[in-house]
Amino acid sequence: MAKREPIARARDELFSHIHRCGVLDAHQDDQDSWMTETIEYLAERYPNLAAGELTQLRAVGMQFCKPVISRLRSEDPPEEPAAGAEQGEVALEAPIKA
Repeated sequence: MAKREPIARARDELFSHIHRCGVLDAHQDDQDSWMTETIEYLAERYPNLAAGELTQLRAVGMQFCKPVISRLRSEDPPEEPAAGAEQGEVALEAPIKA
């Protein structure tokens, strides 16, 4: 097995921490503070990483925490059903023509 670069090991460790710690479901502010602390930890664990590599590692980690489709619930309240619609029915704007 080939010896991997420290940046690759640190990146893999960061992704592992992200999955284990549940940071994916956290609020943006909590993700930011968690990421700052975790990058500081990784800097101690991998002292050969340059400041630029740590910055890159943080950026990759934050991008990993922001999926294309959000897993967090929307803060907007659900829409009220249309007048006359029964529970479970979907009100359409116009009738569907066959």
